[in-house]
Amino acid sequence: MHIQNILVVCIGNICRSPMAEYFLKQEFPQLHVESAGISGLIGHNADDKAILCMQRHGIDMQAHVAKKLNAELIKKSDLILVMSQNQQKHIEQTWPFSKGKTFRLGHWQGKNVPDPYQHEQAVFDDTCQLIQNCISDWKKHI
Repeated sequence: MHIQNILVVCIGNICRSPMAEYFLKQEFPQLHVESAGISGLIGHNADDKAILCMQRHGIDMQAHVAKKLNAELIKKSDLILVMSQNQQKHIEQTWPFSKGKTFRLGHWQGKNVPDPYQHEQAVFDDTCQLIQNCISDWKKHI
């Protein structure tokens, strides 16, 4: 699979998918990486707790603006990474042409990435760590 465009998806596009997007951008500067939300909080910045997690990794995510998932984004993506099986199912049912290129971020560990939204910072820190671990599993496949 030749991968040029990666799309990361979660629900609101303010916590998990932006963190994954920015880690992937750092890891694969030659690729085009973006993120979106199934019910994206359009125009919102990333969650402050997510921004703080990323700052601790030396990554500035202040510029992130949430957007909503659409067919166009899915069409131009070579790989779509979602946070849960439910999200994968939803995307594959809504856009059948996404089958075969939509995977959970935690695919190689058989894990979902739980939503830290409205939880305390410690939950965000754990989520951030899990996202990083999942991305390192993808390194040998991208």
